[in-house]
Amino acid sequence: MFVVHVYLAYLVLSIAITVWVARTLHQNGRAFLLDAFAGQAELADSVNHLLVVGFYLINLGWTVASLKTYYEVDTVRIAIELLSEKIGVVLLVVALMHFFNLYLFTRIRRRALDRLCPAPPPIAPTHFVGAR
Repeated sequence: MFVVHVYLAYLVLSIAITVWVARTLHQNGRAFLLDAFAGQAELADSVNHLLVVGFYLINLGWTVASLKTYYEVDTVRIAIELLSEKIGVVLLVVALMHFFNLYLFTRIRRRALDRLCPAPPPIAPTHFVGAR
């Protein structure tokens, strides 16, 4: 009988966590992307929005896909254990997505910085070592 309560609590908590992390990424990611795209606000906002949409789709899709359980939830203890297990998995998935987004942001920024400040050409050799 408790399984419906667990499902509802799981959905509410998972959606709240996903929305909170997505909003945080959206707000803080804008400044980072503006720097990466050399102040091109429209491009930075567009990429930021696309990353957040992808974040929502993956995390909410995972949340809904992992809703089903095969446990018999007939005590409060089992309900709490099931809920904590499911929320723990959601937190891990959100954390992985967060770090993946940071990785993408870092790659985008590094690529932009490389375009702005290309590495100097290699130094020509002054002498060669012959084979013995």
